[in-house]
This record gives sequence, C-alpha cells and structure tokens, in this order.
Amino acid sequence: MTRIRKAVIPAAGHGTRFLPVTKAVPKEMLAVIDKPALHYIAKEAADSGIEEILLIISPEKDIIRHYFGAGEAECVAERELNELIGKVKFSFAVQERAGGTANAVMLAREFTGDEPFAVMYGDDVIVNDGGKPCVAQLAEAYEKTGKTILGVQERAPEEAVKYAVIEKGETEGNLTRVLDIIEKPADAANLPSTLSSLGRYILTPDIYPAIERAPQFRGEKYLTHAVGLLIPDGVYACVFEGTRYDIGDKFGYVQANVEMGLRRFGDKMRDYLKTLV
Repeated sequence: MTRIRKAVIPAAGHGTRFLPVTKAVPKEMLAVIDKPALHYIAKEAADSGIEEILLIISPEKDIIRHYFGAGEAECVAERELNELIGKVKFSFAVQERAGGTANAVMLAREFTGDEPFAVMYGDDVIVNDGGKPCVAQLAEAYEKTGKTILGVQERAPEEAVKYAVIEKGETEGNLTRVLDIIEKPADAANLPSTLSSLGRYILTPDIYPAIERAPQFRGEKYLTHAVGLLIPDGVYACVFEGTRYDIGDKFGYVQANVEMGLRRFGDKMRDYLKTLV
C-alpha cells in the first residue's frame, strides 16, 4: 500500500474573526508563543513522515511563502525552522477566490497525483505530548483500511454542532465505519453522535471527482460533503490521541498560548497563573 508522503494545508481563509490584525498578518501566522500556527502544523507533518507539503494560500498571504523559504540561520530558533525546511519540500498554490475547503483541496490535484495524501487544516494545531503525531495515527488507520480517514474526537453536543459529526457504524478499537457525515448540524439535541471531524484527513485520489460532484453549501463547497459521497465505497473515522487547539477561534488561540506556555515555561508559568486565579 502507498505510504502517505504528501500533505495539503489549506490556509487561504480571510481570518475575519481576528480583524483588525488579520488585515496585516494571516491568522495562520499569528504566533503561539514564538512560532506561527502553520509551523506547528508543518512540524506535525514532518514528524509523521511527510516529505512534501502543498500550502494553499490566498494572493495576499505571500508572507507564508516567505516564512517557509530557506534562508541563512542567524540564531538557534532560525536553525530549528531551517531544519524543518530541510526535512520537507514546501510548494504553494494560490486560491484566487474563497470557495470553501473542497475547492482549496481541488488545487492539489496535480501535486498529489495518484497518491493518497493528508489534509491538515491551517486553523488546527494538534499536540500529542510524547506520542505519535495525529497524521501518523491517521496514516496507520489508512494502512489498515486502504480507505478515506477522518480524524475525530468526541465533543460536547453544544460544541459538536460547530463541526461535522458522523453517524457511526461498526467500531473496532479507535476506528469507526462512517455511515453519514452531517456538516454543522442545526440541533444539538438530536445528533447522530458527538464524534466530530477536527481538521485532519487521509484522502484517496477519488476525492477529486467527488469534489466535482459535491453540492454548494452556504455559497461554498465543503470537503466533508465530498467525503460523504465516498461513504458507499468505505470511509472511516479514527479517534486520534492529542490536544487540538482551534486557532481560528479567539478563545482557542488564547488556550493554545496558555497551554503551550505551560509546556515551555513549566513551574514559572504555573506559578504566574496561580497569582491570577
């Protein structure tokens, strides 16, 4: 079975929830401690064995291209970035007009060719301290099934309605056969489950014809709707281990900085937080 060696990161959104700062800085480049969210995501890919990354950006986000361009390291921190750039080949595609996650992924068709590949949303930083990175876990699930994989975790009903939730079929270990996917369900009281899709996928090349057939939803094409068209051929949800931070949400961004601060500064950060609460 083909190893997962390519990843696609859609990062072309407008970041309206973070205005006015996103007039100057893409939300994916906002610092979590001292690295942009995209750095953590790219490192997760590299640590999962990914060899090539395609970043989908909008025309005004050329700063992303600059960040991941090789340069001469002047300090230890820059050497860490250059090590990442040395491990993974970065490419870029420009999404001229917003059209949803499915249309963004469609731009990767030539890049991925006939290989399965990972999709990692630019809003989602996932940390698994001391364990396998999320994409590595999903790649293992793909090796078992040979089918499309959704990265999922349980969420409270009032939070699950912000994502796509799955209707569960047969479950074995951390793998569940997907019977249906409901994007942003309207009623938290009548969910088919609270297993929520959280910005990580392993996709097969048949996603591209599915995207072409997928319906418009709220003026965009959602990747989950295209994945839903593949369910008759087999789609699985993998409950991954790790903490996921929604960098596209202001409170999620604050949480990421606080908890990354605890990882970085330990007791110093913990003692400071105690003085606040």
